[in-house]
Amino acid sequence: MRLKFAAIGIAALFFGQPLTAIAETMPTTYRYEHIDGVKIFYREAGRSDAPTIVLLHGFPSSSREFDALIPLLAMNYHLVAPDFPGFGHSDAPPPAEYGYTFDHLATTTDHLLEKLRLTSYALYIHDYGAPVGFRIMLAHPERVQALIVQNGNVYREGLGPKWAKIGQYWANPTAHPEVIDSFLSFDATKQRHVAGTSHPELYNPDTWTDEFAHLSAPGQREIQAALLYDYRTNVASYPAWQAWLREHKPPTLVVWGANDPSFIAAGGEAFKRDLPDAEVHLLDAGHFAMDEKNDEIAELILRFMATARINR
Repeated sequence: MRLKFAAIGIAALFFGQPLTAIAETMPTTYRYEHIDGVKIFYREAGRSDAPTIVLLHGFPSSSREFDALIPLLAMNYHLVAPDFPGFGHSDAPPPAEYGYTFDHLATTTDHLLEKLRLTSYALYIHDYGAPVGFRIMLAHPERVQALIVQNGNVYREGLGPKWAKIGQYWANPTAHPEVIDSFLSFDATKQRHVAGTSHPELYNPDTWTDEFAHLSAPGQREIQAALLYDYRTNVASYPAWQAWLREHKPPTLVVWGANDPSFIAAGGEAFKRDLPDAEVHLLDAGHFAMDEKNDEIAELILRFMATARINR
């Protein structure tokens, strides 16, 4: 009941009607487009003539992670949330047929947005969504009207202790298969959600069991190993992305699960260095902050977007 009552409060504050009415008038639709030879799945909600928010998901999730957030934003905004190739309901061709790099994920996602004729939008970036989103921003700075960051790291100080071991994998992947074993394990998949929370009862175990089932599917080890190895290019790009922030100064909201052991709180606070006007909120939550702070994040987004005055 926590979500229902809090959501009704948000809906009344911004829309003057309860969440049930919003969900009925602004249902989420589930669509596919063929992009770069790959069938891409995406969720969509809200009026097509409203300002757009593009939601880019993290590892090892999909656009499903936004299921509870989308209805709270759909009355005022047009929401588009794609699954990256290899994730969710999008195609997952083997690496021999589709190169799993963040450059390629960003290109395919960008081509989807262009096919949908989205040329002005706010970007919500989480985890893997950050390197995908920043590549899109650098390619099309004129299209990005605002930035919402939720545990999407672009600063070295935001990398938690586990990244030292991943760094060994980057230096010599074949010598460290145990890094991939751990990265794709059931325990790691669960801990990405519950680590750092003081309210484990708010977490649905279907989330990590479904994610682990996906990671256990044929071909996923090769796909995810390729992306983890390519993640080194993201860390190398941090200075360029920070310079882009200083140059373009997009209105920015940071809603960061401060108890995230992977992308630690310092990564959220660091945005203030390049964007002194950024609105930064460190939440008592973990990596998937929406699992327990969905209502609070929705309210912060609604207030931020109203202030940022994003146009269609």
